[in-house]
Amino acid sequence: MTRTHEVFNQSEPLVGHDLFEGNLGLRDSLRLLAPQLDLAPLQALGRQLGQAEMQTHARLANSQRPVLHTHSPQGQRIDQVEFHPSYHALMSAAVAAGLHGSAWLDAEGGSHLRRAAGFMMFTELEPSVLCPISMSYAVLPALAGNAAIYRACAGKLASRVYEPELKPWPMKAGLTMGMGMTEKQGGSDVRANTSYAELEGSDAWGERYRVTGHKWFFSAPMCDAFLILAQTASGLSCLFLPRVLPDGSLNRLRIQRLKDKLGNHANASSEVEFEQAQAWLVGQEGRGIAQILEMGTLTRLDCALGTSGLMRAALSLALHHTRQRLAFGKPLIEQPLMKNVLADLALESEAATVLALRLAHAIDQRANSQADTQAGGQGSSHEADLARLLTPIAKFWICKRGSAFAQEAMECLGGNGYVEEGGQGLMARIYREMPLNSIWEGAGNIMALDLLRGLRQSEALACLQRELAPARGRHGALDRAIERLPLMLQELARPEQARRLAQELALLMQAALLVQSAPAAVWQAFCDSRLAGHWGQAFGTLGPQADLDAILARAMP
Repeated sequence: MTRTHEVFNQSEPLVGHDLFEGNLGLRDSLRLLAPQLDLAPLQALGRQLGQAEMQTHARLANSQRPVLHTHSPQGQRIDQVEFHPSYHALMSAAVAAGLHGSAWLDAEGGSHLRRAAGFMMFTELEPSVLCPISMSYAVLPALAGNAAIYRACAGKLASRVYEPELKPWPMKAGLTMGMGMTEKQGGSDVRANTSYAELEGSDAWGERYRVTGHKWFFSAPMCDAFLILAQTASGLSCLFLPRVLPDGSLNRLRIQRLKDKLGNHANASSEVEFEQAQAWLVGQEGRGIAQILEMGTLTRLDCALGTSGLMRAALSLALHHTRQRLAFGKPLIEQPLMKNVLADLALESEAATVLALRLAHAIDQRANSQADTQAGGQGSSHEADLARLLTPIAKFWICKRGSAFAQEAMECLGGNGYVEEGGQGLMARIYREMPLNSIWEGAGNIMALDLLRGLRQSEALACLQRELAPARGRHGALDRAIERLPLMLQELARPEQARRLAQELALLMQAALLVQSAPAAVWQAFCDSRLAGHWGQAFGTLGPQADLDAILARAMP
């Protein structure tokens, strides 16, 4: 007879925890930015997302990959993707939480900030479904370029009912939307697009076109409609392309194949062709890039939020594991060098959180200001200017830090973090997903150069100085960095230095925000390491003055 060995010194899965109440950095960031914000929806969502049932849905949605069915059993062209029921369960939860278009039609203040915090927490559970959720959020301002379609869509895009079936719009309570920009030959250079659209006529939705061409990356192909770019007689234009046409027939959008991609396996990224597909003009013909960038700017916000959420998830797993795992006679988390690594990761995670939420708050305030201006008020340009600057800063820096962060957090689990099974399998999924947000919606160079364009605004320096002013007088290195800001902009505002500039501004903004939102142990260690230079080139190199115990106590899930 044989007996299995006794299993011991293995950590238990992190399950049944509260993602909101257990995240002090998130809560204190919200308290700084919007002290009167109603937190009840976030509290309920945080309890829901940490439960075993939701974690099972996340695992199954990834292990049971989507399947493309181009034809029906009878030979009809259907171009439909079949998902595991857990994918739809996750979509239903995200829509019910209002993480898609609901914020735009919510009259209560702070709706975009609250949505951003919820989006960040949902990413800790599973990022895959947040692709169509993010695009359904970002599309509404751009869709306003066609008033008739906006009236038909807005309420359904904000609905908290998820209906995955493809069927005529009047029969659906809720819709989702996607976006198609990149082609084989162009990538980020969408001006190289060859897809073309020919004017067919006009109807209640405006000018109607027939589109021929392709898209190389077409995520969430089961959305109800898409904004796409195609060449028209006047140049590259933005078009609204539905899956189901007003007469109830399927549009001629052909899904060629699903991408076998790095990252999550639950979301169906695809390649598609348009065979004289019907689409309607949104905005001015020939001004498609400017029109669709209304959507791209908001999805860039979600890239920063999503990476921040993945960082928090990886940190929580690392902290949870090292609390339980014994090594050389005591828990890993009590080993001095591991403590330094974990504390350094905790600083990075909280800094990413507060910067991403500050961007969301700027977008929230900008939306309120625009509404005030339309109602005859004066509005305010500071938040609009800040949103313009922070979008490339946050998207560049947070997403660049993500992959290194995930690798270090995985190393805290050792080989257990490298396998994709059980509760610890989430760490491997996080690691695979991390590069996405840095590439999607503009890679590093695109973001850094976009920052230079934003800095050409006459009020850019004044805007940054106003934002940094409340942090003065708290840390010498921070004060010196603020004083050097005009010279920094002068020296680094060149294309070959644009990445360096984005990094420096991101660290400066993160430090200033942490000074206002976090305990002294956090912001002092951040300023000492990131601004004063008491730091190496890898995580786990905080200086001896850092209060590691206090930082870790705050970060515990």
